[in-house]
Parts: sequence; C-alpha cells; structure tokens
Amino acid sequence: MDQQRKPEIFDYRSVLGDLRALSPNGVFTNIDLAGLSRWRVGGRADCVVAPRSLTEIRELMGYIHRHGIPYVVLGSSSNLMFADQGLRALGVHFGAGFADMRISGSSVWSQSGVWVPEFARRLARSGLEGGEHICGIPGTLGGLIYMNGGSQRKGIGDNIVEVTTVTPTGSLRRYDRKACDFRYRRSCFQSSPEIIVEARFEFTYTGQVGAIRRSMLEILGQRRRKFPRKLPNCGSVFVSNPAMYEDYGPPGAVIEQCGLKGLRRGGAQVSSLHANFIVNTGNATASDLLYLIEKIRTTVRHRTGYDMPSEVLYVTPEGRIVQAHEQARQMFGGSPPGDEAQPHPDPVGTGMPRLV
Repeated sequence: MDQQRKPEIFDYRSVLGDLRALSPNGVFTNIDLAGLSRWRVGGRADCVVAPRSLTEIRELMGYIHRHGIPYVVLGSSSNLMFADQGLRALGVHFGAGFADMRISGSSVWSQSGVWVPEFARRLARSGLEGGEHICGIPGTLGGLIYMNGGSQRKGIGDNIVEVTTVTPTGSLRRYDRKACDFRYRRSCFQSSPEIIVEARFEFTYTGQVGAIRRSMLEILGQRRRKFPRKLPNCGSVFVSNPAMYEDYGPPGAVIEQCGLKGLRRGGAQVSSLHANFIVNTGNATASDLLYLIEKIRTTVRHRTGYDMPSEVLYVTPEGRIVQAHEQARQMFGGSPPGDEAQPHPDPVGTGMPRLV
C-alpha cells in the first residue's frame, strides 16, 4: 500500500448546483483569500458559500456531512492566515448577512456575524458596561467567542450566558458558560467542528452612556498609539504566557528585548511600533510570516526558556486549521512537537533581565 498517497481533492464543480440551491446568491468561486485576510496574504479559494439564515446554515451543514465535503469556517478572518497555495476545501463564510442583534435590559442576543466594534458601540449606546475592552478589536463575534478574545487581559467569555452552535450534521447544540470552558484566549470550540451561530450575554446596566463612551475612546486612543494601524496585520501574534509575563513581561516587550523588533523576511516585518505585531509591508507571503513566527519563538525560547503559543490560526489548502506556530515549526524547524521549553532557572547569561 502506498503510504504517501495524498487524499482526494474536493472538486466543488460537482456540487455547485446543489450549493446554489441551498444558498441562493450566496455561492462564490475563485475567491482571492488575500482580500479576506487582515494580513492580505493567501492564495485563491475554489468555492465559498455565505449562508444568510440559520435554516440555510443547518441545511448546508447537513449536506456537507452527507457528502463528506471538507470545509472550513470563515468569519472576518482576523485571526486566520491562509496558505499561499489557497484553499481547496469549501469555505463557509459568515458576515453581514448573519448579523442580527437584540438588547433587552442587561441581556443581549446576537448572531455570530456581527462586527465586534459595532457590537461594542451598541452596548455603549444602551448604557451597558462590560464590553468596552472589545471596542477596537476587528473581527466578527463568532471569532471573538471562539478565541475568548478581548483586551486588557479580559475575555468575552466573562459575559457569556449561552452559546448556540450548529453541529456537523446540521443540528443545534447549546452550551452554558461553564460548558464553553473559557480560559485565557481559549474555549472548547477550538477543538470542536461545530459552528458558533449565536450567543446570549449578560452585561451590567448603568445607563452612563457618556462615561462608557469616554472609556471606549480612551481604549481606542491607547490602541492607536501602541499598535500599527497603517499596514495589514492580524493584531497580536502571540498569547501572553502568565509565568513569562511575571518573569520577563508581555510578549511584545520580550520580543523587543531579544532584538527582533524590525526583523524582516520578504514583505513581512516585526512591527517597529509593537513587536507582538507582524505587518505586511506590501508583498508578504504566508511563508514569510511563518518564518518570522518560528524565528521569534525559537529566539525567545533560547533566551527565556518559555514557549509563546500563537493566537493566529493557519488554514491549510485542505481546510485543516492548526495553530500558526505549529505550521511554522513544521516548515522551518525548531523543537519537535511535545518538546516543551522550561523556564530558565537563572537569567544570568541569557541577556534577559527578570522583572523586579
């Protein structure tokens, strides 16, 4: 038996008519993924379906399941890196067509396609406190929940009451907050094939619209001063490790102390404004970005003994989603999987001062 035989590639043309029947006006072919990517990198997707209702999603997922079609869920793609080779699996996209939201007192219900900054603005206009930290985060709500995203070391999971998903067979499933297993930039959905379609939240009603708005403006001002905004990027690349944070500081500071600020590979560059951002200076490829991710992780591991996992997810041409640092390690070397670094017992000789 040939152990090297590659799996069959999905041919969307054989099911194109069925897809168009399932999602009228929502089927697109030969899509430039760089146009969807916040990093502006990636090849072309053979076919992307954008369902416009919960019924369409459930019917589409049931069809995908019955026919064994490989797929990947796309939102605003703010935390996704697409392969230079493009996407042969079916893309399922959620966006403006799936963005209803309702507020009643301190309770909020929303579909997953709502744009996060708009979600935060509507909370503020309703006098609801607790969502200020997400006001400047680009992306859709589904992706925010998936990553338990936020800022100021907060996560949206703190306000979740219930999350509704569509399973691979097209049925609905609901999770309460405990079942979501929210941790820092983690949730149970990262190891699940289910699709987040809507969620219920609970915020604190204060009615202090002006005070909430001022808080949001202050957060946005801080983000504008600290983070690169003029060049394409996906936001923070690496998750903050609490133990490393205590010893050496946040990822950006550690990367800068390692002398990597401004490091370039092709069109990709470690931002000169904030070292936990990698920007596209004009012609970066996914390969350029992955090289820098591996270079940063290897250098930080050598200098501190700590591993920094990436917040970014890499989408393979076959539609698998892996953490970008795993793909980077596979392509450019480094420690083998499972070889976890240990904190350096003594910073002497590392060139990295511990915080005091």
